[in-house]
Amino acid sequence: MAFDFQMPKLGLTMEEGTILEWLVESGTVVAEGDPVVRIETDKTETDVTISVSGRLSFASSVGQTFRCGDVIGSVADGAESEPVQPLDGRVKSSPNARRLAAEAGVSLSTVVGTGPEGRILGIDVTDAASRQPQRAASATPVAALAASAPTAPAPLRVAAVPTPTYAPVSGGGAVASVAARQLADLLGVDLNLVPIDVVEQRVTRDGVALYVRSRLAMATQPAAPAPAPAAPLSQEPTQVVRLTGMRGTIAKRMQASLRDMAQLTLTMDVAMGAVVAHRAHQKSLGLAIGYTDYVMAATARALRDHPRVNAQVTADGIALLGEIHVGLAVALDEGLVVPVVRHTDRLGLSALSIETTRLAAAARGGSLGVDDMAGGTFSVTALGMFGVDAFTPIVNPPNVAILGVGRLRDEVVLADGVAMNSSVMTLSLTWDHRAFDGAPAAQFCQSIAAYLTTPAALE
Repeated sequence: MAFDFQMPKLGLTMEEGTILEWLVESGTVVAEGDPVVRIETDKTETDVTISVSGRLSFASSVGQTFRCGDVIGSVADGAESEPVQPLDGRVKSSPNARRLAAEAGVSLSTVVGTGPEGRILGIDVTDAASRQPQRAASATPVAALAASAPTAPAPLRVAAVPTPTYAPVSGGGAVASVAARQLADLLGVDLNLVPIDVVEQRVTRDGVALYVRSRLAMATQPAAPAPAPAAPLSQEPTQVVRLTGMRGTIAKRMQASLRDMAQLTLTMDVAMGAVVAHRAHQKSLGLAIGYTDYVMAATARALRDHPRVNAQVTADGIALLGEIHVGLAVALDEGLVVPVVRHTDRLGLSALSIETTRLAAAARGGSLGVDDMAGGTFSVTALGMFGVDAFTPIVNPPNVAILGVGRLRDEVVLADGVAMNSSVMTLSLTWDHRAFDGAPAAQFCQSIAAYLTTPAALE
């Protein structure tokens, strides 16, 4: 019996993973629990273990990106792990591939195998069959309708830069996910006609579905005006940074965040004199506590007082979350990650500082674990170290709010008619207006400010 080895889903927000390194050779006999592949998600790198024992064969290569659930390999038990048998002394193929080739009228000599040692797999045959003109014209009613539709390109995606050239896969076909190939084979669609997703840099299952729907619409409705072309480049770029990997995921999530939420931002100045004095005293005792640690500790306690802010909007309503896990945004060269301090409201300043230091170092060293990134209920992001006073942070889904921390600055204020110096910091709160309104948002910030006036209570 053979088992599919799929791209795992390592967290609620994980959508895809990129293969960085296979830790074993294709054809190796592995045991349950063995680490076999290292993958990169939008948040971290991690080694993935196998859940069954048997002979592992690859169906993917280093550098390829797959959605969670896509097949990246297969594991055969002893009954199916025999050496590959050549066909007619020339072509190595699986029994399933030979059966599919006979049914589809495909010559195995024209198919390039992607299995171990070039073995032809069933998916190689279906991919080759989908590219045959006669199959696209007559395999299914959908394919026949698509072939008879106008030849104008489907208005699916418009790239701002020229689409790059891809290395041929399976004998020269389009780069596509396994799910896309399966759907295209089911509907009789030529993958070479489906536009490539400019973010994922391959044909996706959604792309195939959109292509078919657009062809059906073109065949039954008057032709719509062609979409406006993308704005031309004003000059020759020195470099094009593709929206892939972490950068691509951040782009998609932030755009979705602004699209799907009613976001609003308020700013509030907070007196930090008591924190400055308390921090200096702690430093004299050998404890290095950052100003952001004070803000996180105060925020976690304010979240206890304002449960509507520690929430998530769902289809059923506003779900109030019982545990408080505050994420701290850490800037990396390739993007932003948000490791999570679990049970933040239960930690004193010293323990909180130790944890944020550990997470920041792990983030910059690329050693964050999956648990370090999961379950955040609120986020804090700081730009004060860059001289920024206030800014508009974007909510990190599925949270309903995020707090921005500005720089600590000295200002002259009047107290009982007397001018005096004061240390001030600006907090910027962005929240989802669906979850709560402006007054509760302001009251939440006031609670944070109140906790910062008595930092000894945060120890």
